[in-house]
Amino acid sequence: MKFEQYNISPDIKESLAELGFKRPTDIQFKAIPSILKGEDVLAIAQTGTGKTAAFAIPVLHLLQQKQLNRRVSHQLRCLVMVPTRELAIQIATVFEQIGQYTDLNILGLFGGVDQEEQTRQLKRGVDILIATPGRMFDLINQKFIDLSTVRILVLDEADHMLDLGFNRDIRDVKRLLPREHQTLFFSATIDEKIKDLAYALVRNPIRIQVSPQDPVSKNVSHAVAYVEMDDKRFFLERLVKELPDKKILVFVRTKVRAERVMQAMQRVGITAITMHSGKEQDDRLQVMDKFKEGEVKMLITTDVNARGIDIPNVDYVVNYDLPDLPENYVHRVGRTGRGIHKGQAVSFCSTEEKPVLEKIQQYIGKDIREMTINKDAYRETIGFSEEVPHDNWRQLLEDDKKAVANARKKKKK
Repeated sequence: MKFEQYNISPDIKESLAELGFKRPTDIQFKAIPSILKGEDVLAIAQTGTGKTAAFAIPVLHLLQQKQLNRRVSHQLRCLVMVPTRELAIQIATVFEQIGQYTDLNILGLFGGVDQEEQTRQLKRGVDILIATPGRMFDLINQKFIDLSTVRILVLDEADHMLDLGFNRDIRDVKRLLPREHQTLFFSATIDEKIKDLAYALVRNPIRIQVSPQDPVSKNVSHAVAYVEMDDKRFFLERLVKELPDKKILVFVRTKVRAERVMQAMQRVGITAITMHSGKEQDDRLQVMDKFKEGEVKMLITTDVNARGIDIPNVDYVVNYDLPDLPENYVHRVGRTGRGIHKGQAVSFCSTEEKPVLEKIQQYIGKDIREMTINKDAYRETIGFSEEVPHDNWRQLLEDDKKAVANARKKKKK
C-alpha cells in the first residue's frame, strides 16, 4: 500500500511525495490506521524504523480536519513529550516538513535557550507542542501553557524518559490533561517498568511490536577490533585517513574524553567537532548543522546523540569506547544504516572492556564479528600515525638519560 492510497489530507500527501515518502515502513503501516481511528497505541519498535512519521502523519491529519471545523484556531491540541533537546528539535522538524501545507502551528520547546521567543510563539497560538519536561513545566507554572485543551498525548522514547527519571513528570502531565484524550506510547524497548507505566497511561491500547530477533538493523554491518586504550587514537586516525569522504560518528564515554580525542585528531591534521552535554544549546545546534550538512566529516560525541537522533547519511559509527549499557550499543549503531541506506559500525575494545563486550553480545543475541589484527598490522597502524607515539618519546628520554650519563663519565675521566 502506498501513502497516496491512505485516507489522509491531500496537503499531507503532497508534502509526503515531496519528501520521498512512497510506502510506509512496518511501524507506520501498523500504527497509522489505529491512530486515525482515535485508539490508544502502545508501539515498540527499534531505532531507525520511522517511528516519528508513524505518529506525525495521522496526528497532523486529525488536527487539520478538526481545525477546519472549529472557530478557534491554533489551540494546543497535541503534546509530544521527549527526553532530550535534540529529539525535540528533530521531531518538530519532521512535523513541520510533513505539515508544511497545513495551517497548523508547531513548536519545539526545550531548555538551554532564552525562553522569550518560545513564549512569544505560545502567545500567538500553537497546535502541536514537542517539549522536554523541564522547560515545559517552567512555562506551565508561568501560565504560558494550558494543557486543558490537549486531545492527543504522545510519549516518544518512553524507555529513555524512564532512565532519566521522568516517570513522575509523565504522571503529572496526565493529571493536567482532560479526561478524554488519546495516548500514543512509543518505546524502543519493553520491560516491566515500561509495561507498568504504559498500562497506567493507556486505555485498552492497540499493542504494536516491530522488533526482529536481531535488535541491530539488518542494514548495519558491525565488527569489533581489539585495540588497547592508549592506541585507539592511532586506529581512528588511520580509519579516517583511509576513508576521507565518509561521514563518521564517533562515540566516547565522557565529554572530557570527547575533547581529548578531538585534540588528538587535530594534532594529526584531521578536522573534527564535538557534541556533548557540556556545550551550550546554540553551540550544539551549530555542531549538528555542520555535521548534517557534511561541512565537517567527523563528529565525536557522548551518548547524548545515541538515541532517536536522525543524522542523514552517516557512513560509519565508531565505538571508540564501548558503552556502559549494552542497549546503548544498539542505539549508537542505529545512527547508521537508517531507512534504505547501508552502514558500518566498528568498535574498539581494550582488554579492560572485554567484559562489557560480552554483555553487549548477550544483549543482541550473537557474537560481533572480530576484525583480526596481527602484531605486524598493529605496529604498522601506530607507525602510520603522524603523531609521535608515546613509546617513541619514552625511547628518546631514555636515550637522553644515557647520553647525559655517558657525558658525565667522560668528564670524570
